[in-house]
Amino acid sequence: MRAVVWNLYLGGVDGASEERLHTQAEILRELNADVVCLPECARWGEGDERRLWWMADTLGLQPVAMVRSRLGTPPIQNYTTLLYRPSTLRLMGKATLGSDVFHHALIRARLRPVEEHDGRRDFLVLATHLSYTDGETRLREARWMTDFGGEFPGVPPRGILLADLNVPDREPLDWSLIPQNMHSRYRSVLRDGSFGGVDQRALNVLLNSGWQDPEVLTTGRRAPTVGYFYPNEPVPWCLDYALVNGMDVTSYVTYDTARAREASDHLPVVADVEVRP
Repeated sequence: MRAVVWNLYLGGVDGASEERLHTQAEILRELNADVVCLPECARWGEGDERRLWWMADTLGLQPVAMVRSRLGTPPIQNYTTLLYRPSTLRLMGKATLGSDVFHHALIRARLRPVEEHDGRRDFLVLATHLSYTDGETRLREARWMTDFGGEFPGVPPRGILLADLNVPDREPLDWSLIPQNMHSRYRSVLRDGSFGGVDQRALNVLLNSGWQDPEVLTTGRRAPTVGYFYPNEPVPWCLDYALVNGMDVTSYVTYDTARAREASDHLPVVADVEVRP
């Protein structure tokens, strides 16, 4: 199975132009994923969700859910979307947490390979976009997903977490590369209001709860997902992840091409996993 997570930056829509959206669809079609998490689907609720259904149609996918974010003001609203390929997978159940709990959203789906007749090969998919504002909020949101890092009643004992966690995967070489007024997004804030190192608590609480980083499983360093788009923030970081629990990962890469860089301020993350270990 192939899973992709890609923050679309304003939903691929710039004013009246949908050029980036069409480029994003072309790239996603080439990646040919079975499960796709798309954070930041801004304006996708317009026109009876026409952009959602156009994207699903273009990719041959079916929406699990599209959940509105707290971010955005009418008429521009933001969403997080999870889709799956009905020719390879069946949706056996879903649940969502919206802006009453999350800054963005959490979507939970139970999926089953289409040729399976019972739940032995079922797996869990979590799709989320954590808050950009601060580490405390991200840590609180991440705790909604720690239960699923191991066996938990009512859910399959394995799964994949697709997310823009907004958590840097490393300490930057030089914090001066980031505007000072944005340091509180990424750094630990000490009791006196000064800054410490990079705040990775939301990621670490997931890993310490049983979720695994495919970079460790595949012993391969993937390319950063951000750091190329904004001249005032040229820090190569991975903010986007596909963590796994009980699933064998055969490939884990950042899809870094010139066309993908032009299409969004994040790059797609692609994970290939074995559905039948």
